[in-house]
Amino acid sequence: MADHAKQPGLNGAYYGPAIPPPAQSYHAYGRRSSGCGPCCLVGLLFKIVVTIVVILGIAALVLWLVFRPNEVKFHVVNASLTRFDITPNNTLRYDLALDVAVRNPNKKIGIYYDSIEANGYYHDIWFGSKWVDPFYQPKKTTTMLKPILSGEVPLGGSRINEFDGEKRSGVFPIDVVINLRVRLKVGSLKSKRIKPKINCDLKIPLKVNGSVAAFDTTRCDVDF
Repeated sequence: MADHAKQPGLNGAYYGPAIPPPAQSYHAYGRRSSGCGPCCLVGLLFKIVVTIVVILGIAALVLWLVFRPNEVKFHVVNASLTRFDITPNNTLRYDLALDVAVRNPNKKIGIYYDSIEANGYYHDIWFGSKWVDPFYQPKKTTTMLKPILSGEVPLGGSRINEFDGEKRSGVFPIDVVINLRVRLKVGSLKSKRIKPKINCDLKIPLKVNGSVAAFDTTRCDVDF
């Protein structure tokens, strides 16, 4: 019996055929190293998006701290109402000229005014509009806008009594709303367009027979 090999790992003699070593499961190892599954990819994408958002937020904060943008100021410094009357068929006729001072107080920011539309309202009733030519406003400058609203529009009968009372007083409440599309310029960089709305609540005296009535300079509100 000495010619039979004694197998390792056995306590006694083994007299059968040689036992091959246990085979390794390469298939199992291959599956474990196959890479990320769908959940892993979603998590990785989420981390990338969060990182980008954080970086953009920090960049925006740094820009704000560096340039400290100040709000542009709008003042109606003069308003001339030379005609504001109602015809027998309840048509409002109007001639309104405005001088609007626009102040850019920023030291490092210029402004592109790509679209400027001035609208007139009488007791929330729209009566006319005027487009103003686009322009670029450099830093720390004041620009004067001079829109003129002229024409006629039907006026509802419910406003006739209010109109008669205001005509006797000689002062009319008129709201001027300026719709803007602007871009900011910092160095060679330009922002995307933003659409602020300028609201001017005015009390405008009617000029009669060439008389010069006083108008009080009025600051406008800026809404984004």
